Amino acid sequence: MGRVPVGLQLYTVRDECQRDFRGTLEKVARIGYAGVELAGTYGLEAEELRSILDDLGLECFGSHCGERDADKVAEYHRILRCRYVGGPALPPGDFPGDAEGVKGAAQYMDKVGADYLARGLHLYYHNHDHEFRQVEGRYILDLFYENTDPERVQAEIDVFWVAHAGVDPAEYLRKYPGRVPLIHVKDRDESGTFTEVGNGTLDWDAIFAAAEAIGTHWYIVEQDTCQRPCLESAQISLNNLKARGIA
Repeated sequence: MGRVPVGLQLYTVRDECQRDFRGTLEKVARIGYAGVELAGTYGLEAEELRSILDDLGLECFGSHCGERDADKVAEYHRILRCRYVGGPALPPGDFPGDAEGVKGAAQYMDKVGADYLARGLHLYYHNHDHEFRQVEGRYILDLFYENTDPERVQAEIDVFWVAHAGVDPAEYLRKYPGRVPLIHVKDRDESGTFTEVGNGTLDWDAIFAAAEAIGTHWYIVEQDTCQRPCLESAQISLNNLKARGIA
């Protein structure tokens, strides 16, 4: 396959977006990212946001969206030409920790995914580390995916949280060929803290080889907390990826 494009999850620069959303998007484009994954729309109508993204040459490839009205979600993202919508969008409340609760959450997400698919969108679920607790002898996340249709509920694997749970990210990615269009590319230092991609301990050669093998469409840089200005961290991560021939 061709080179996988690199985007930025805007949660990384959420404070900057809150102060000046358009100005932050301009800086993200200037850094060299090919696209963005939304973490809110800051009150912009879809047409205005689409115009800004087009002017900057940024693609909106994904969106963490809290809206539960499928028609509203579909119309907004149709205008953005964004095919993937999701995030940790389970039924209200915490992610269940027992088998029946997980299966119930899966049933709910499967229905939402079917509603989205009928409207031309793909629903995806973003993991953290708590989904790697075990129930019925396997990870909660695996039980969740086993009880959803791969076409209705796809995966956005966050490799930091997989590693944080003590699981090999590359090995885990290979379990889901064709089901992981988006990967959160996020690094972890020796202390378990967020750091720029390439400045930490994750085995990126293995991760990117696995991502290529399973057909991932986008690599998404995200850094939950930064030790320096977050736009600077975003620049460092992209520079490190370019040095590896990824971006």
